[in-house]
Amino acid sequence: MNIIKLEVIPFSLKLKSALAWGKHGQLARAEHCLIRVSLENGMVGVSECPPRPTIYGETIGSIKAAIGLLEPRICQLEIGDIDAIKDVLSSLPNNNCAKGALDMALWEARAAFLETPLLGLLGGVKPKLETSFIVGIASFEAMLQEAKEVVKAGVRVLKVKVGRNTTADLKIIKALKTEFGDTVKLYADSNETLQTQNAASALEQMQKAGLLYVEEPLPVRQIKARAALKRQAILPIIADDSCFTPADLERELDFDTFDILNIKTARNGFTDSLAMIALATQAGKGIMIGSQASSSTGIRHAAMLSSRLEVTHPNELAFFLKLESDITSHTPKLEQGYLDLADVSAMTLNQAALEAALHAG
Repeated sequence: MNIIKLEVIPFSLKLKSALAWGKHGQLARAEHCLIRVSLENGMVGVSECPPRPTIYGETIGSIKAAIGLLEPRICQLEIGDIDAIKDVLSSLPNNNCAKGALDMALWEARAAFLETPLLGLLGGVKPKLETSFIVGIASFEAMLQEAKEVVKAGVRVLKVKVGRNTTADLKIIKALKTEFGDTVKLYADSNETLQTQNAASALEQMQKAGLLYVEEPLPVRQIKARAALKRQAILPIIADDSCFTPADLERELDFDTFDILNIKTARNGFTDSLAMIALATQAGKGIMIGSQASSSTGIRHAAMLSSRLEVTHPNELAFFLKLESDITSHTPKLEQGYLDLADVSAMTLNQAALEAALHAG
């Protein structure tokens, strides 16, 4: 069954409040794309592609260009020719989100052709998924209020963005711990903002404040310093920015820089994500599935991968709580910190909502 067409469909969804992270990152709208793959029998596969210029250097324009470059070669192939498809995708360096989204859309089209549930192809089995919510950098009052709202909505794990002001970071972490006690798990994401001379001290203070682990405390380029910090075992370290690709992961495993791997389907697709799960599991590392601030369309795919047994830590599947509107058939059910896999897997595109989002901006 031949692949005959690739499409890039930009859409825009407003956030309830801006998401800020790292030194300069900020997002006020989800300016994303759908990637649609069509087969000659009319079957399709659709996935979400979230461009992140400040992280990967990708924009909607570059995604359109990347898919345009890949389309002539992809459309010469059969949907079942997995090795040939992988060769074509690997021939274009970087462009992680464009290739990752195309990979997921191809998996979905393949599942439709095989008349097999996508979840089955991905090996997902866990019916309930422990879910975290990302609390972005904002004023103390705004961060505390957002945390209260999402906990009320069913969240039981909070990932707190930190790194611009250590004093402010510790203040909000302590306040969250006081507010929720042991009913809510807390961890931090530094987005590479700490410095070698203060990283150990900052992690010690975070640990005393009740955090479970910390994500990317130091700049990726400082690989020796990151390995040394991990050896101190102050807090378990999550790898994210340092492991964009399977090749990155192999390097990080060689230097033993982390304890838990954050895999993002939005940049890795399913093919590379599965390869990274295998590598990390073999090395004895914990695994979580992360979010690139996706709508529920992207969350659906991330949730399917999260349901594999090797995924051992909370997954970033609650970003739908940050959106004013969505493009799926229904809102996921979040109860006592868990999403129901069957409910999330059953979500489909809401064509009317998508049409409205096409013209938003």
